Amino acid sequence: MARLSQQMIRLGSERSEIREAFEYGRQRAAIIGADNVFDFSIGNPSVPAPARVGDLIRQMIAEEDPVLLHGYTSAQGDAAVRSALADNLNARFGTSYDGDSFYLTTGAAGALCCVLAALSCPEDEVLTFAPYFPEYKVFVESFGGTLVVVPAEIEAFQIDFAALEERLSPNTKAVIINSPNNPSGAIYSAETIETLGKLLTQKSKEFGHPIYLISDEPYREIVYGSEALPWVPSYYPNTLVCYSFSKSLSLPGARIGYVLIPREAEDFSLLYAAVCGAGRSLGYVCAPSLFQRVAAQCCHETSDLSVYRRNRDLLVRELRGMGFTCVEPGGAFYLFPRALEADARAFCERAKQHDLLLVPSDSFGLTGHIRLSYCVPTERIERALPKFRLLAEEYR
Repeated sequence: MARLSQQMIRLGSERSEIREAFEYGRQRAAIIGADNVFDFSIGNPSVPAPARVGDLIRQMIAEEDPVLLHGYTSAQGDAAVRSALADNLNARFGTSYDGDSFYLTTGAAGALCCVLAALSCPEDEVLTFAPYFPEYKVFVESFGGTLVVVPAEIEAFQIDFAALEERLSPNTKAVIINSPNNPSGAIYSAETIETLGKLLTQKSKEFGHPIYLISDEPYREIVYGSEALPWVPSYYPNTLVCYSFSKSLSLPGARIGYVLIPREAEDFSLLYAAVCGAGRSLGYVCAPSLFQRVAAQCCHETSDLSVYRRNRDLLVRELRGMGFTCVEPGGAFYLFPRALEADARAFCERAKQHDLLLVPSDSFGLTGHIRLSYCVPTERIERALPKFRLLAEEYR
């Protein structure tokens, strides 16, 4: 019998609940038709990319040297692309970055893996807050760390600082935040980020080593309030930003994102070298070259994100009217209501009988809730509402 990695066999055999629901939906659609399956499982934007994206791709393919257009770039990404990304952030946030603070990656997942591989040493702990994106646990453990979860504050899904302080220890290497959050849609205010930065500064001094803050920001542009999101590195210098254009430009399959390592971070040169080394060891060198160019020229644009606000408002209003308890999301495109029974998995199985595909909260580090991804055509939500009503009536 072949000797294989038991960890990788386990990961390959235990599919994520998000992907399981998504694959079930595809199979079900083949039987009853896609229009009859109401899939709210995966964060796959239904809004088209900005017209500029398609126009630019066609122009580049028609006019530019294909060897240059499709060839390798520098391992960390094309220098001109990285400079353009720096210029964009500088104009938006009043910073002074240059291209040598960026490492281009295959989406935010690639960015997170590079950062965690760069930081992780034996016995390190990485903290995050429930509810959290389930792959955090996979990524952290794959690089030899332990994910420590700070319990959820379910009234608004904000940070419980007392619970966080209890879990910070000399083994804490990093803290992951995700604002706007997947799955709750919660956002952190400037006051929250400032408080977090002060606590991490205090604990870094106490423990004698920096605690890095990993800001996972694929939903940065999808915010519904009038107040802009705080730029996290401005509040805490030891911040590494992981970003993806998957959501802002509706390009999830293009797999393009970046790590930003600010020069203000402690031991910047070593930190940047470690991220580059992580990319090399993981084979994440030279992110897709065509979409590097697209990102550079379209980083100031977004898709029509107003659709997500309309979908959010519709779902929150209607589900609350049916008896669901919903915290209104401040951003992203997920709703995280409480299930109508304690067992969220059982509730989602019952929803399948109505061809409603929802994701139970258990793998997000919290029981008794469900995640609905509403980055879908509004018409799908409207047609699904009678199904939700039937499901709710079964619990009365």
